Amino acid sequence: MAALLRAATPDDAAGVHAIYAPVVRETAISFELEPPSVDELAARIRTTLERWPWLVCEAPAAAPAAARHAARESTILGYAYAGSHRSRAAYDWCVEAAIYVHPQARRAGVARALYTALFAILKEQGFVNVYAGITLPNAASVAVHEALGFRPFCVYRGIGFKLGRWHDVGWWELTINSRDGAPRALVPYPSVRDGAAHARALAAGAALLGPGA
Repeated sequence: MAALLRAATPDDAAGVHAIYAPVVRETAISFELEPPSVDELAARIRTTLERWPWLVCEAPAAAPAAARHAARESTILGYAYAGSHRSRAAYDWCVEAAIYVHPQARRAGVARALYTALFAILKEQGFVNVYAGITLPNAASVAVHEALGFRPFCVYRGIGFKLGRWHDVGWWELTINSRDGAPRALVPYPSVRDGAAHARALAAGAALLGPGA
């Protein structure tokens, strides 16, 4: 059975934790200092899905065992989600995107597949600007984002202290809907999740998955 893309559920929290916890403990990619618990990640997924998409790439249990979800015969190979950029109302049409891929599933098109689907859904919802913050240096993440159309626009110098030193964060931007005139009203994620556009977005992303996914 091939890998597939789908909307996340809180039940995916253990699989998400298996990918995210080592990133928090061992790298400055995330500025969290302690990995959130599985229960906390389940709550984050639940809250995100009230407004924005959270997607997972799932493969059968034959895929990397380290990512296996304890509650089902499957594997979370990666995940991507969107969230608020700023809280004030004029920022509502802006989102920040994040993506994480299991180390054994990299270079198999998982990041491109997840982001392609995520951005198509965000566009359908009416969002206009997507931002991504990348702790520098991170050539692989920069390459993924720029391949999908992101362009750099600033660097926050020495903004985060983790693992014994200060880190820069670069910011990239992508426009997915026109900025000509007033934006249209945003559609909450639950209102598009079961629609044809959502299904097309997932299919378009899944078509980019390589043989290793």
